[in-house]
Amino acid sequence: MLLGAIADDFTGASDLANTLTRAGMATTQFVGVPSGPAGGCEAAVVALKTRSIAPDEAVRQSLEALAWLRAQGAEQIFFKYCSTFDSTPQGNIGPVADALLAATGGGVAVVCPVFPGAGRTLYCGHLFVNGVPLHESGMQNHPLTPMTDPDIRRWLGLQSRSRVLSLPWSEVSRGRAAIAAALAGMGREGPALVVADALTDADLIEIGAALDGAALVTGGSGIAMGLPENFRRSTPSSFHSGFASTPAAAVPIPGAACVLSGSCSRMSIAQVAAYAARHPSYEIDVATVMEAGLSAAEIVDWACEHIGQSPIIYTTASPDAVAAAQGRFGREAVSRRLEELMGSLARCLVDKGVSRLAIGGGETSGAVVEALGLESLRIGPEIAPGVPAVYGLAEGGSAEGRLLGMALKSGNFGDVDFYERALAMLGDGA
Repeated sequence: MLLGAIADDFTGASDLANTLTRAGMATTQFVGVPSGPAGGCEAAVVALKTRSIAPDEAVRQSLEALAWLRAQGAEQIFFKYCSTFDSTPQGNIGPVADALLAATGGGVAVVCPVFPGAGRTLYCGHLFVNGVPLHESGMQNHPLTPMTDPDIRRWLGLQSRSRVLSLPWSEVSRGRAAIAAALAGMGREGPALVVADALTDADLIEIGAALDGAALVTGGSGIAMGLPENFRRSTPSSFHSGFASTPAAAVPIPGAACVLSGSCSRMSIAQVAAYAARHPSYEIDVATVMEAGLSAAEIVDWACEHIGQSPIIYTTASPDAVAAAQGRFGREAVSRRLEELMGSLARCLVDKGVSRLAIGGGETSGAVVEALGLESLRIGPEIAPGVPAVYGLAEGGSAEGRLLGMALKSGNFGDVDFYERALAMLGDGA
């Protein structure tokens, strides 16, 4: 293994795995920390569900993943978080980055959530989404990790014990040698997290090239674009299987399909509306769920009546509706119950013959993948920037050993017609 990655949610893990696969690395996404060896992959992405849990537990799980990746021979560690830096002032990105930095020997680690393909850029330490400051982009209304400050340096400083420094675009624009020299200079004063500006893919590739040999890299999937070439240059071909020369192949998955959406982002709301206009739809009422008036079995019975029409089941709602439900029942309680319900739904649907699932939202995706008992995922072709098709074998029940095709979509990723395109690609590979 060359590169070992730790992702704080499942959609972010598939996003990173997609980037590495497209760059030619043989990549496997693992669901949680595996109990056995990685097998013949050049890059391993361990998908955790640590974004919104207690910081101490997030650190523990991340260090466990680090130990496994090191045991597999990983030469460089990548800590993957969302390109909108989903966190809170008491959040987990800083504590996990601190712990990984200490465990990998200190020094400096770049912090770069930038993903231009999805409209995420960073300038003067401030994060923008399609040119709009992060705290005005809709992320200020996120139900679990509202982002109310676009200054990543300031936000990270509230979480981290490390020095938080800045690598401005004026330095990044000078290229890899200047970036490497700047980082080396910062490292001479002790461990630090360095927030790096970037506006384009070219900036990210230069930053990635400057990180050749760095023990720890942190960021969104964009910064990973420049890492595979470092291994391609430095690793003798006899040491590993050789980088893939062809893109990831689609695997046509026959059978029924269903969409499950739990994200409440602006794009998710538009995607659900567009898909529901053409397919049977079931909106889950949060109050009814929280008062134990609605079960997964009832929703599955409805879905089975419409199974040939690829129905959508969703909790996606407006920020005001989400806030009202959280105010009434509690933020954590609502999140936990809806995740449990979505996981149960997915398991029941697969038992009923559904083999293609498009899932919206990081927490929902994690709940579904865990409920299905998937241990690892093969990365297929890209459906939209940051969202590949993924394939895994179902565990347990009547679906034991059946190949499933899925799209795990972060809330704001994809165009309005994403769900139509995703199910079509999972079905025939086109």
